[in-house]
Amino acid sequence: MRFVADESCDFAVVRALRAAGHDVVTVSDLTPGAEDHIVTALADSESRVLLTEDKDFGRLAYATGHSTSGVMLIRYPAGARSALGAAIVTVVAEFGDRLFGSFVVVEPGRARLGRPI
Repeated sequence: MRFVADESCDFAVVRALRAAGHDVVTVSDLTPGAEDHIVTALADSESRVLLTEDKDFGRLAYATGHSTSGVMLIRYPAGARSALGAAIVTVVAEFGDRLFGSFVVVEPGRARLGRPI
């Protein structure tokens, strides 16, 4: 799958997904400091699922009805961070293509998939 990692995304996620064979680009490499609507436009234009830890993307997808290629919101506390990369790879393997166009919240031990629109 193809992903774009927001600047808030833990780089362990980027490394783990790349190691699993996924195509992952980072906002920090492409457009550092970009506003949220620019980040979602980038993800949409390249058909990439957005990886983020920023809840503002949830509000953007749901409250404004802004279309997305998919958003994976990562909600992991400090105490669970050692398992973060592997957990995201597992969620991607489990949901596969259903991630595209969906809003997914990933927390320790669970992932909830929904559609923003």
